Amino acid sequence: MLYDLLKYVLLGPLLRLLFRPRVEGLEHIPAEGAAIIAGNHLSALDPLLMPAVLKRRVTFLVKAEYFTAPGLKGRLTALVLGGAGQIPVDRSGRAAGETALQEGLRALERGELLAIYPEGTRSPDGRLYRGKVGVAVMALAARVPVIPCAMVEALGIRPRGRILPGPSPVTIRFGEPLHFSPRAEQEQQKAVLRAVTDEIMAAILRLSGQEYVDRYAAEVKAERAEERTRRRRD
Repeated sequence: MLYDLLKYVLLGPLLRLLFRPRVEGLEHIPAEGAAIIAGNHLSALDPLLMPAVLKRRVTFLVKAEYFTAPGLKGRLTALVLGGAGQIPVDRSGRAAGETALQEGLRALERGELLAIYPEGTRSPDGRLYRGKVGVAVMALAARVPVIPCAMVEALGIRPRGRILPGPSPVTIRFGEPLHFSPRAEQEQQKAVLRAVTDEIMAAILRLSGQEYVDRYAAEVKAERAEERTRRRRD
């Protein structure tokens, strides 16, 4: 109920008015049944804009910190996310990755449309980074199609370092579904998981036209944070 209120009354119309999203490839989104939408991640508003243009409900795996933040803002955020059916995932500790996978698989078992950012975090500079294999694990285990998605020109919505978003036309492209069921029996093989993930990232790259970097975005962010810390000390 809250999901529909946000999408059709409160947030959805405002987002469509401000950012005038142009949508391509809607015919690739199944009318029913489980599927994974795997996309690039350029802006903090990506998880709001993409569901706003789809008829079906979209489930995201959301870091648990959003549900446990203190104060009124934290409680409101938890209320909105929980009411919208988003799934909190603890990303700390060794078991965090396994928890995220299990939560995602449960959503797919319920026949939901699950959205994933294989890069694992927002791009630090607008380029597309190496995907993590969790998307491949879920696609093979659940035997569901993966629909590549690209947010184009989304970096202008809210560049890093800017507090408030600004109006900027956005193109959202959905590609043809990728099917990996023939490789489902090989889901435990690391080489297969890597190959499937790379195929998904290649499809996203074709849609987005970004420059590709064969490194994990989190590693680049950590290096840049360390460099900033070192400069402050100097």
